[in-house]
Amino acid sequence: MDAVGCDVTLGEPGEHGQPASTPITGDVLFTVEQTTPEQVDTDIAAAAQAFSAWRATPAPVRGALVSRLGELLTQHKQDLATLVTIEAGKITSEALGEVQEMIDVCQFAVGLSRQLCGRTIASERPAHRLMETWHPLGVVGVITAFNFPVAVWAWNTAVALVCGDTVVWKPSELTPLTALACQALIERAASDIGASARVCVLIIGGREVGEQLVDDERIALVSATGSVRMGRQVGPQVARRFGRSLLELGGNNAAVVTPSADLDLAVRAIVFAAAGTAGQRCTTLRRLIVHRSVADEVVGRIAAAYRQLPIGDPSTEGTLVGPLIHETAYRDMVGALEQARAGGGDVVGGERHDAGHPSAYYVAPALVRMPSQTDIVHTETFAPILYVLVYDGLDEAITLNNAVPQGLSSAIFTIDIREAERFIDGSDCGITNVNIGTSGAEIGGAFGGEKQTGGGRESGSDAWKTYMRRATNTVNYSSELPLAQGVHFG
Repeated sequence: MDAVGCDVTLGEPGEHGQPASTPITGDVLFTVEQTTPEQVDTDIAAAAQAFSAWRATPAPVRGALVSRLGELLTQHKQDLATLVTIEAGKITSEALGEVQEMIDVCQFAVGLSRQLCGRTIASERPAHRLMETWHPLGVVGVITAFNFPVAVWAWNTAVALVCGDTVVWKPSELTPLTALACQALIERAASDIGASARVCVLIIGGREVGEQLVDDERIALVSATGSVRMGRQVGPQVARRFGRSLLELGGNNAAVVTPSADLDLAVRAIVFAAAGTAGQRCTTLRRLIVHRSVADEVVGRIAAAYRQLPIGDPSTEGTLVGPLIHETAYRDMVGALEQARAGGGDVVGGERHDAGHPSAYYVAPALVRMPSQTDIVHTETFAPILYVLVYDGLDEAITLNNAVPQGLSSAIFTIDIREAERFIDGSDCGITNVNIGTSGAEIGGAFGGEKQTGGGRESGSDAWKTYMRRATNTVNYSSELPLAQGVHFG
């Protein structure tokens, strides 16, 4: 896949720039030249200028750009998935699934381009029409994390583009290669339909580049995915200039297993949700709340399944658990398990695997039975650690589910419809599932969570409204001038 139109240069390892590494071996592949502060300013200006023409382009025509992007993603699905594996460490099937998610959201957005619907409201005044209309918002700044290096960009960009916005994207400093590939494809798509290449601009760099994006008043909306710590900085900074922010932050997701659950189904779902992507999804299952009557059986079955998980090079066929992203992630996991033991936790697994690369970090998923929900259980550790707690009544289980500061995803395993409905009503998360795990959301539903997860919603449903501004319009098609609420003047 050639980097058509990309103005970011590549160099040999050791040159000045941002290193592009692979967690598979821990090696630096080469460096990517960072975007200078001056260039960031120029790029934002270019996106702002492109917005003037793009907002006036009919929405179905804007949809043609996203349609072409979807076609190119389909054509280069394997190529892009290979880069995701190399750069983020995802196993092949998950990398392919991430690119498929991009294709799916493009299809969703193309349909949306003909359905950016307002509403007509009954007016109290004769011969008046009261309505709401939706208009393009402006330049959208997108900040993405390493664990979904391309899909989250597509969630935001596909929808923003059909809404008439332009995009400035800052990817994680850990995943510049996949960003360069996506930028090549969006620029090619723009060229193919005759649109400006500046409707989507890529900037590469670390925290200082992100701060410049967050602080710039030309950025109407900042959509940021990352840690709670990052969100605490981004939200107030954007609010200070009265901009909008869409935050997708931490998750500390729980699944409840009831006495009536289909345990075969539950165990399969739990193992993928907890160990998939080496525990590095925001929707990863981190807390298992099991009824006391089935706890021993469930824990035993999960432990047995964990022992059978192939751990290693994610590009190798049959591997199910790839590497942690870097050494810091491994150190965080070790520290969390030490705290769990200090709090009375019984730890099984969690050891480092020798993959023949001293700078790569492969670990066995850890299963930790905890006597109570301690501080470490309330803390999201971005690694494959599953804390197990027991409960006696469903109200207690719902309380445990809601007791953490995050509120992204939750699940219950039950064949009792009353239990399912009570949990759906009682969980305080943005995503609540029945008889599936906490991860693997489809693009048709709005994605996001509450509390420290940030409250943002991306992708499906009516999440498009975040990328537009709403106007209330009153049209008087009479020759009279009646005032609302019966007011008389003059």
